[in-house]
Amino acid sequence: MKTNKNESFETIYRQHHPMVLQMCLGFVKGDQDTANDLSQDIFISVWNNLDKFRGASSYKTWIYRITVNTCLQYVKKDKKVRRFSESELENQSDTNHTESSKQSDIPELYKAIGQLKKIDRLIIMMVLENQDYNSIAEVIGINAINVRVKTHRIKKRLESILKQNTHE
Repeated sequence: MKTNKNESFETIYRQHHPMVLQMCLGFVKGDQDTANDLSQDIFISVWNNLDKFRGASSYKTWIYRITVNTCLQYVKKDKKVRRFSESELENQSDTNHTESSKQSDIPELYKAIGQLKKIDRLIIMMVLENQDYNSIAEVIGINAINVRVKTHRIKKRLESILKQNTHE
């Protein structure tokens, strides 16, 4: 039994860790260390509750819910989530200056995502993970049409934030 649980967990971890880490990064505005800590907490929770999983949804949906709940609890509990100050962002972009422009835009994207409402952060992170609207709707608890509309509005909001940040 224990070996079966170990094998199941290893498979789940390999399949879902990138998604979980990406979601965590969105919630903590790109702070890699905090995202790694949160993803570790999430997989501890997955391990501890694996025997309780009933299969009412897919593992992916179940893990999304655990991820969302863990990240929201972190944001609520710790109002001191590391925020990038202007000088930190400048230093970070200076050290990454030799990397491709696509990679150097990633901290700015996470900073912009961090300025969204919590639910909007969740939705856009799931979109960035190439989740379909039905999967997002199931996790969020709204219908797929509303997800589509919200996604469009979130993208417009992100464009606006990114334009505003580049003009500052």
